[in-house]
Amino acid sequence: MIFAERLSELAPERRRAILARGTASFEETMEATRAILRRLRADPEGELLREYGPLRPGLRIADFRVSEDETAEAFRRADPGLVAALRAAAANILAFHELQVDRQIRFSETAPGVFAGRITRPISTAGVYVPGGRAPYPSSALMNVIPARAAGVGIIAAASPPGEGFAVRPEILAALSLAGATEVWKLGGAWAVGTLAYGLCGAPRADKIVGPGSSWVNAAKMAVFGDVDVDLPAGPSEGFIIADAGSDPEPLAWDFLAQLEHDPQAAAVLITPSESLAREVAARASALAPGLSRSGIVREALANAAVLVAGSLDECLDFANLYAPEHLQIQAGDPLPLLARVENAGSVFLGPWSPVPCGDYASGTNHVLPTGGAARAFSGLSADSFLKRITFQQLTREGLEALAPTVTALARAEGLECHARTVEARLAKPAAP
Repeated sequence: MIFAERLSELAPERRRAILARGTASFEETMEATRAILRRLRADPEGELLREYGPLRPGLRIADFRVSEDETAEAFRRADPGLVAALRAAAANILAFHELQVDRQIRFSETAPGVFAGRITRPISTAGVYVPGGRAPYPSSALMNVIPARAAGVGIIAAASPPGEGFAVRPEILAALSLAGATEVWKLGGAWAVGTLAYGLCGAPRADKIVGPGSSWVNAAKMAVFGDVDVDLPAGPSEGFIIADAGSDPEPLAWDFLAQLEHDPQAAAVLITPSESLAREVAARASALAPGLSRSGIVREALANAAVLVAGSLDECLDFANLYAPEHLQIQAGDPLPLLARVENAGSVFLGPWSPVPCGDYASGTNHVLPTGGAARAFSGLSADSFLKRITFQQLTREGLEALAPTVTALARAEGLECHARTVEARLAKPAAP
């Protein structure tokens, strides 16, 4: 049963529990993951064949890379309606992410004769992990591959675990093809991450690895970080709903439950200044939960959920910024002024016609978002995630003359005499007529 609670009356431990929500820890799997990665680097082919050999008699390393024929077969096997939906979603996601890329060379004259600027370049190779074990997530293929494509990444190598017949699920393979992956590997868990991170067995060596997965995948990403870049580890999904007194409780109850059906450690919070709305949403969600197809998951996740009554919308926003949610819904008559007060959130959904699943799948924004409060410092996946910025500078003689006293003073203060002399050596020569 879900109950409405007053924010001002929460016991300190209850408040801490709501803010902490479900957590993702990789400590238990980290050492075992590192052992897999050590074996993989020492004997790549042997390790992969030992792990995956039982799935297919006579397995060869060449079988790990998806062929063109396999991709064509995936489109034949995939549901045509799903393929059409993936095409439509892919077009929206690509359009949104292409807007994020600015390839102009920008510079300014920071002082007379001193010009400094920056150029933007994509990384060369991206590695993308797409889960495919207990359930297929073709939307993850779109959300992780398309930003890399929009950024201009030349090689986008994807990996997804093989199932029956040593094949990647057809819906995932179709999604990867539509998204623009340049190659696909039949690998899962730490073996996928390690193979792409170190460029083993013919796979390209990735500059960055992105994509959600199990604790094994996330532990592997943490283990290879530094050798390659990685995105945020994907923690349990979470939703935070701010609703005013005029909001409809029925869709709010479904919004609340929608986040909880992801995972037993998922979290959901609804906060409103209206006690009657809070009670109504809590009652409806309680009545709906037992009949859900994932009712067992929802029942466990309710430990990380809360329906709260605040004193005002301002207090709701203050608590939302403290929570720093992955998904923030603002259900109010005029949500735009409230958006201006949002400081910490992964993605924001404004008004009654903007449910979170639209961002999860097809509106164009990315569903790879910071969780567990990481929105205080991190952004969601975007084209920017696959871009690097290179700075440049060009000085005239006059610019160097003006800057020299500052540079040489700081260099000598740090004991770096050659740093100072390389400036002075240039200025010792007479200026050209």
